[in-house]
Amino acid sequence: MIDYRFTYGDLEIFLLILMRVASFVLVAPFFSMANTPQNVRVGFSFFLSILLYGSAPVQTLEYHTVAGYAIIVIKEVMTGILIGYSATMVNYIANFAGQIADMQTGLSMVTIFDPNSREQVTISGSLYQYAFIGMMMVSGMYQYVLRGLTDSYLLIPVNGAIFDRERLLASMAGFLAGYITIGFRICMPLFIVTFILNVVLGIMAKVAPQLNMFAVGMQIKVLVGLGILFLTSSLMYSASDFIFTNMRKLMQEFALDLQG
Repeated sequence: MIDYRFTYGDLEIFLLILMRVASFVLVAPFFSMANTPQNVRVGFSFFLSILLYGSAPVQTLEYHTVAGYAIIVIKEVMTGILIGYSATMVNYIANFAGQIADMQTGLSMVTIFDPNSREQVTISGSLYQYAFIGMMMVSGMYQYVLRGLTDSYLLIPVNGAIFDRERLLASMAGFLAGYITIGFRICMPLFIVTFILNVVLGIMAKVAPQLNMFAVGMQIKVLVGLGILFLTSSLMYSASDFIFTNMRKLMQEFALDLQG
């Protein structure tokens, strides 16, 4: 016989699960897109919490005041944010690589409004970001991100997160190192070609000073940069695979750090 009873203690546990799931959806890529209606994100978080309720391990909820329960809620919110933040590597790397690419081609001052972050981003950064989001949808990486959230309850039960500052700082330092390295590797072909082009233009400016290399060079850099972006578009699949591999590692590191 199925037990349909839902006590006050069950409500406390469900709300804690909802807090972790909602905070994860708030910052995770693809799920946190700003052009997604708020009702959709809230409903998705609510129904996912219902699916997780009853199967997620729970540590003993020992508190005596409202402030004690509020501390447990904050722990669950921070756990969801950290796990979701580790998956946002896609957006940060895409914007970083796009800024370098546009800086090399002379398009750094041309920005567009990004509805996801609600900020002004460069053209190449927006292009890379949507390309990686599309790769995430096609490759099914969003399913892995969801599984990472659900499996986090096996490593970090409700009210079981332990925030080790040193380990978290080490993981954040590794994230920043990977963020810069991967972003620079994505735009490396464009960076090398434009660097060689700048050297050639500098030599020509010394050889033929009567030519206005500034006016000619800007047009050449834009044309060459767009051409290199077009030729290297086939490498986006390999770049996205490399990013997703590092995303998995980072999500695992954050989960193990919070496990204690």
